[in-house]
Amino acid sequence: MNAALKKGAVLAIDAGNSRIKWGWHDGVQWRKRAWVATAQASHLKAAFARLPAPVAIVISNVAGALLRERLRRVLPAAPAPQWLTSRREQSGVSSSYAKPAQLGCDRWAALIGAYRLFGAAAVVVNAGTALTVDALTGDGVFAGGMIVPGVELMRQALADNTAGLKRRPGSFSFFPDTTGDAIMSGAINASCGAIERMARFLEDAGQAAPLCVISGGGAALLAPHLNLEVKLVDNLVLEGLLTLAKADAPMARARPKK
Repeated sequence: MNAALKKGAVLAIDAGNSRIKWGWHDGVQWRKRAWVATAQASHLKAAFARLPAPVAIVISNVAGALLRERLRRVLPAAPAPQWLTSRREQSGVSSSYAKPAQLGCDRWAALIGAYRLFGAAAVVVNAGTALTVDALTGDGVFAGGMIVPGVELMRQALADNTAGLKRRPGSFSFFPDTTGDAIMSGAINASCGAIERMARFLEDAGQAAPLCVISGGGAALLAPHLNLEVKLVDNLVLEGLLTLAKADAPMARARPKK
């Protein structure tokens, strides 16, 4: 890879409770994106050693201090990593959270990524272990959001806390006629209901019909069942981290695309 491609290269890392997702961006496009289970964080050392040197490393970590230390051990020696914390305002997005620093930094990065990509009112969704459903206005204000169990966590909660609803295969149906389908359909409908209610709240607050910008491991499961305009993004947190890493570049100060 030539020097021009290396210029402005960013290593972005989204460290969650189940997975660590990462991407290497050469300043023009993503050249590599992958993930490992959080329990296998040590495997990243070899993967990162094979990459050209980045000029910036930016990390969202919501899995605590122990994982932060484990990540430190696998990162390249330089440059020093930037550990994201949520703020009152950053990269064109402002937060209405009562205590902005308490907002999960993955949610903050996703909001910034969604605003850069679409620049419109949106329900910003990450469908992972938990389902986060965040309201973003057309002028870049994070109005607030919800956190509910993700589909698999709902199914597991039923299996763990009832005698007759143990884990079994299931698929979505409008009128489920097996217990497995009833559980899966219920979890999907509950998730979509949270998303669609947030979209309605945004419209009731005077926003234009919002997009649903959705990412995460469960996004493809939910997207076909949503009665909204859906924008499926492979990893919205990485897009936000990239935006933040390039915050001082002229392109980052440009008006978001409509």
